[in-house]
Amino acid sequence: MRYRPLGSTGFSVSEIGFGCASWWGKRAFDEREAIRLVHAALEGGVTLFDTGAAYSEGNAEPRLGRALKGRATDGLVIATKAGTRHDGRRVVRDFDPTAIEASVEASLRNLGLEALPLLQLHGPALGELTDAFLDRISGLKRRGLIRALGVNSFDPQVVALAAGRAEIDVVMVDYNVLRPERAPLIAEAAGQGKGVLAGMALAMGHTGGQVLKLRAPRDVWYALRALKNHRADIAKGARFGFLGDIPGMTGAQAALAYVLADPNVSSAVVGATRLAHLRDNLAASGITLPEPARAAIRRAQGG
Repeated sequence: MRYRPLGSTGFSVSEIGFGCASWWGKRAFDEREAIRLVHAALEGGVTLFDTGAAYSEGNAEPRLGRALKGRATDGLVIATKAGTRHDGRRVVRDFDPTAIEASVEASLRNLGLEALPLLQLHGPALGELTDAFLDRISGLKRRGLIRALGVNSFDPQVVALAAGRAEIDVVMVDYNVLRPERAPLIAEAAGQGKGVLAGMALAMGHTGGQVLKLRAPRDVWYALRALKNHRADIAKGARFGFLGDIPGMTGAQAALAYVLADPNVSSAVVGATRLAHLRDNLAASGITLPEPARAAIRRAQGG
């Protein structure tokens, strides 16, 4: 596993991060298997684990805490999110500073930590990132409850604003072969000293036609979610089937190598619910795409 600096935070992170969300965090997914995946990621050199208070009906964050119990966490960057929560029925947005502070306190308990290495504001609106709000939230650093503050957003305007704020240390954006237009935004953020995390780095498997590979309940769940929320990406992903034909690497490794070819990306965050997929993802660290493959990707992106 290779490692990269997380902007100006002083942290170094594995260039493949493990996303603890979605089916991984659901109660329907056997917890023993979920924990085995976290332990395998640790053994594979992963030092960045990304989760959120609202993920998996609120079960992902405490599950990650249970997976890390008894493990040395000093060298890990455990990232969670605030601003959204699950109320038992649905995800609720709440960017009141008091709610953010309460979310941090709950996350510390759930994760078994004295301080959060990275807290990310989860999908804030432009108007919510006011001077007064950011000063209040930065107080969590002064109190020693968080080490770094980030913004997770797929809205380019929000990310651009966050990149220009001194209070923000990290941004997380949706970057993959289907989103080449994010590269200038990523460069801008990195130029401001921000760490950049690439979310959705595998484009939810759409480049490999995962929506059609139904082998277990988890596959059906992911397919239904994709058909509901990401139909356009399914269609775009069909253009990139050639990624699975590049010699010396799998399609997933090629997709990750594309993201990591950008030196401004600190880590590509991907989830996994199968050990074989996790190991395949981790093996992408250090892989270089040959120029013919990069050219083919550029052609597909322009199609």
